Amino acid sequence: MNTLSDQHPPAAAIPSRLNLLIAAGQFLLLLGLLLASGHLSFWPWTPLLAVAYALVMNSAYLMLHEAEHGLLHPNRGLNDTVGTVLALFFPAPFHLLRQGHLGHHVRNRTDDEAFDHYFEGDSRLWKNWAFYNILTGGFWLCIAISNLVLPFRPRLWSATSANFDRPTEALLESLNPRYDRLIRVEAVALLLLHGGLIATGLVPWTSWLCLVGAFGVSWSSMQYMHHYHTERDVHKGARNLRTFRWLDTLWLNHNWHQRHHEHPHVPWIHLPRLGEGPQGPRESMFHAWLRQWRGPTPAKRNVSNPHARKPIR
Repeated sequence: MNTLSDQHPPAAAIPSRLNLLIAAGQFLLLLGLLLASGHLSFWPWTPLLAVAYALVMNSAYLMLHEAEHGLLHPNRGLNDTVGTVLALFFPAPFHLLRQGHLGHHVRNRTDDEAFDHYFEGDSRLWKNWAFYNILTGGFWLCIAISNLVLPFRPRLWSATSANFDRPTEALLESLNPRYDRLIRVEAVALLLLHGGLIATGLVPWTSWLCLVGAFGVSWSSMQYMHHYHTERDVHKGARNLRTFRWLDTLWLNHNWHQRHHEHPHVPWIHLPRLGEGPQGPRESMFHAWLRQWRGPTPAKRNVSNPHARKPIR
């Protein structure tokens, strides 16, 4: 069976000790912020905690993103364990997120994953709804709600039942059944964690919704700004974006996004040293975020996905 894998020799050394130290700090901060929301008055503290949770969880997501590529730690078991723990705060099963992200690296800007374009025969109403659903947090919400189903049905639904939406169909076709059991266990674990925090009164459900939801909306709204209207090429179809230096550091150089797509096996700490690419200097992250709100436009050409229907290894 042909499969897609992230198993290639890394081009640069993994900062494993630093990664573990950062991941431990992220874990403690995320748990601490959730617990603090149960001991402080809703106003004005919960909105402030929500902003902090969004910033830290986006950072934690980018550390588990390193784990998705096997770049958090050279020991695969430890790498995946840390990624799984951080994913609890997303909340989503790590092995589901991992398959979706590795699939993104082979579908990017092909017809299977061009959210910003509609093709002949597409419903413009549906394409616009799907795109703005991403920008307003709906993408994250779909993942979060699916946790209620994953313990019983880890594959959610068949690819053929999602043929009304090509990106969803392509994603489902790439899911590997070998990870179904892990996805089920991870979904149960995150439901126990968050359900336990709320049921015991440690975290009021309103505060939980504000903190976790703030991350979800911010994460979802930034998912396509690096790719909107970029070159229809799986490796070059991304942007390097500019933001505050402290935010670049907190978010593990993720805004060097074209660098990451061209060198997906280079750890985050080395990305800025790879130099500028063919798109020239980095543009403003804020401008890129605003531009994507223009919405989908007609596709000028078709780009096939040579890895279609190959499951992730």
